[in-house]
Order: sequence, then C-alpha cells, then structure tokens
Amino acid sequence: MNTLRTILVTLLSLLTLASAAYNVPARRVRNGIIVVDTGATVRAIEPFRGSQDGGAGYAFAVSKYARTFPDVQVYCMVIPNAVAYYCPDTAATWTALERPAIEAIHRQLADRVKAVDVYPVLQRYVDEPIYSRTDHHWSPLGAYYAAEEFARVAGVPFMPLDAYDRHVIHDYVGSMSRFSHDKAVSAAPEDFVFYVPRGIDYQSTRTVYRRVTKRVGHRRRHRTTTYLQESAPEAFEFFRPYEDGSSAAYCTFMGGDNNTTSVRTGMRNGRRVLILKDSYGNALPAYLFGSFEEVHVVDCRYFLRNIEDFVRQHGITDILFANNLIHASMPRTSEAYQQYLRQ
Repeated sequence: MNTLRTILVTLLSLLTLASAAYNVPARRVRNGIIVVDTGATVRAIEPFRGSQDGGAGYAFAVSKYARTFPDVQVYCMVIPNAVAYYCPDTAATWTALERPAIEAIHRQLADRVKAVDVYPVLQRYVDEPIYSRTDHHWSPLGAYYAAEEFARVAGVPFMPLDAYDRHVIHDYVGSMSRFSHDKAVSAAPEDFVFYVPRGIDYQSTRTVYRRVTKRVGHRRRHRTTTYLQESAPEAFEFFRPYEDGSSAAYCTFMGGDNNTTSVRTGMRNGRRVLILKDSYGNALPAYLFGSFEEVHVVDCRYFLRNIEDFVRQHGITDILFANNLIHASMPRTSEAYQQYLRQ
C-alpha cells in the first residue's frame, strides 16, 4: 500500500509540474525562437524543425562505425533539446515533436549499437535546472544525469554528484539573447553551475583547430578558400573558469568545440572511450574521469585525421556518439562522421 501511495504521489507531482509548465505564456520571436514565461523565470527555447525521417542518415553513420569497429562497443546518445520538455501547449504548433524522432533513430540502429536513451531520464528531472534558460545548451546538471545513464549502459563505475566541487558563474546570459534579440531574455540572467571532480588524477592534452581563410589564384581569377589548420598537441587545463557575467560560460569545458581532447585518468580498468559529439557533448567528459582510463573527445566539425587510425592508436574500447537531436537531424553531421572514416 505504501508503495502504491508513493507511486500515486509521484504521478500527481509530475502532473502538477506538467500543468504548470504547459500553461505559461509563450511568444515566438526572431529566428522562430519560443520565449516562455516572463520576468526572472523567462526561458528561450529553439524549435525542432526536423522530422521523424530526418535522423536516418545519422543512424546509418553510427551503424557504420559499429561495422567498421567490430571489437569496439558503439553507443548512440541522441540528446533532446529543451523544447522537448518546456514547450507550452500554446506553442505546440511552432515545433515538431522530438520524442518520435529520437525513437525513429533508435529503431534504425544496427543491432550491435547500444542506444543510450536519455529522454526519459531527463524527463524525471524537469523540475531541476537541467537546461539553461538563456542558452541553447543543456546545463552541466542535465549532462550529469545523461552521463550517469551512459555509465549504467556501458557497465562502468560512476561518481555521485557529491564527489564533485560545485562552481558557480553568476549573471550568465547565454546564446539565446543573441539569437532571439529579445530584451526579456537579456534581462533575466541565471547561474551557470558546473562540477569539477574531486580527488581524481587526470592529465589533459589537446589539438586545436582553427579556420583559415586565404585568397588563391591571380588577379581577377582569384578565389577565397577556407580550411582547417591543426596545432601541435599541447597540455592544457580541462576546465576554463570565466568571470561572472561572461556569456561564454559554456566554454568552461575544454575551451569550446574546436579541439580534439585526450584525458588520461587514474582509472585502471582497461576501458578507453571516444566521444563523438557536437557542443552538447562538451559537458559530458568530466563526469567520466572516474569511469574510464582515457577519455577522448572529437567534434563533428573539427577533425583532420583518419578516425580508424585514431581508434587504433589510442586502443579505444568504447565509442559514444553524443549529439543533440537538432544536430543529429542535419545531413552535414552524419556526412562529417562518414568523412572521418575516409580522410
């Protein structure tokens, strides 16, 4: 009876939270961004414009990695965007549904790929700050819950949140202020909270990529070309603190997207993970320093090497694809991952 009562109370609480979330005012502003609520609790969310079929190329690319690396376990984590949880009923026609699109990707994965379904995991924590209100990313807390689910599926140990030191960057207003040009978003700063593992030995190195633009040809027949330039590997601090009020706080992890990062930890379990990601994936690696001997991170936009050589060189045992649904639905994302196999 007590168990049944607990379940009923939990369901009632979830329904209450859902009712509160779905009955707040909403308006559509620049770039189709949906601004929800007002005042200090205003939230700007990016609509999902994809379809249930839009992730087919992504599922194919992930499955191709499973075929290419038969001795490596491949995982697929499609990360929902904030619109999946915080879009009110009044704005329902301004976005496509994310859950069916994620499930469609899961159905198309090769049998050897393990889906890491974080949609229901994050849904349990919608009353916590798992997504930023003023930025298009999830928060480090949301990434923590997703990393915990990945560790469970991968069968590796995982550190509880109280094993991390909590750091706060105050007065944070992220990318949605710039994307929406909405004054209400700009006037509602939030705390950016991130977590640094305590008592864990790790050393980080990175290769930095930068885009170089140059003119080639002569006189009137010249043209402009842009290409990536790769730096030599260098040691660096994985966490980069920012001052209060900085709009770049999400770059706390690895300094942003344009790095290939490798982290050696104090773990000795023979497991070495490669994370193939977009910017959402930046917040994941630090939660795995107590789970894997090595954590390697490659972005879907910045990489010049052959991924097969990279996997062999580092003795990778696990590959995690961690991309948000909007990125996973873009053809250029899956094309980039397939290009990494060929270049």
